[in-house]
Amino acid sequence: MNTNDLKIFEAVAACGNFTKAAETMFTVQSNVTARIRSLEQEFNTELFLRNSRKVALTPAGEILMRYSKQIAYLLEKARTEMQGADQVSGVLKIGCIETTMALKVPQMLQEFMEAHPNVDLEFTSSLRTALIQEVLNYRLDAAFVSAPINIPGLQADYIKEEQLVIITSSKVSSLTALAKENKLLTIVVFDQGCVFRERLESWLSAKGIVQYKEIVVNSLEGIVNFVETGLGISILPQEIINAFYARRKLKTFPLNKELATMTTVLIYRNDIPPSGALQAFIDMYKTGD
Repeated sequence: MNTNDLKIFEAVAACGNFTKAAETMFTVQSNVTARIRSLEQEFNTELFLRNSRKVALTPAGEILMRYSKQIAYLLEKARTEMQGADQVSGVLKIGCIETTMALKVPQMLQEFMEAHPNVDLEFTSSLRTALIQEVLNYRLDAAFVSAPINIPGLQADYIKEEQLVIITSSKVSSLTALAKENKLLTIVVFDQGCVFRERLESWLSAKGIVQYKEIVVNSLEGIVNFVETGLGISILPQEIINAFYARRKLKTFPLNKELATMTTVLIYRNDIPPSGALQAFIDMYKTGD
């Protein structure tokens, strides 16, 4: 077995088809078939369930896939670190939710790049559930997400607590009055998997509001714009409102402690050693906050 065998194995799993996997790997189908057969002989088990149309991983194949991704990740990290063995270097991929991107990223970029100029730092924003999967699948080195995190293989380091508030148009007098209006309430939210959306839906449920409309947007600015014009309500961190939208025509309302308090953690895999770049990032954040 060599690492190319594992790449072929991952290609077959991703494509669900030997022919398409061969095209992806720029080889012929017979070679793909031979390499998969060789892996199955080496591990003395079937890796794929086969039918006339598609192949799918067996339970044993799922296990090998997990280790294959881990091997590829470690080899890539080893390669980049060895190119600058006398200094912290390589590529570091960090994920965060939109609000963390707005508040923290510029400062983090500046501090980390000044301390470690040989590290290429890449940030991406997404929803909490997607970020967790990206870390689990080795596509991100770490991510800032909301607690709690109780997932095998993931370490969660405390970063900070934020206070969430309901935001409305400045024309709204009170949440009680809003809830009693004879019209269907509208919420302005990110897509499914967003912690702010989950908190807002929990608040609605606690108030006995089970029917409401939703406007789904994909940016922080979009949420604020829709809410300011009176099209709906939302939930965001108070710090975001204070820092960027204090002069907008918005009104904020407090939540109970359980819904208002959001703890942010930095997650990364704890079943493999962190790269030098990731360890430097973790150390900076632990000492910086």
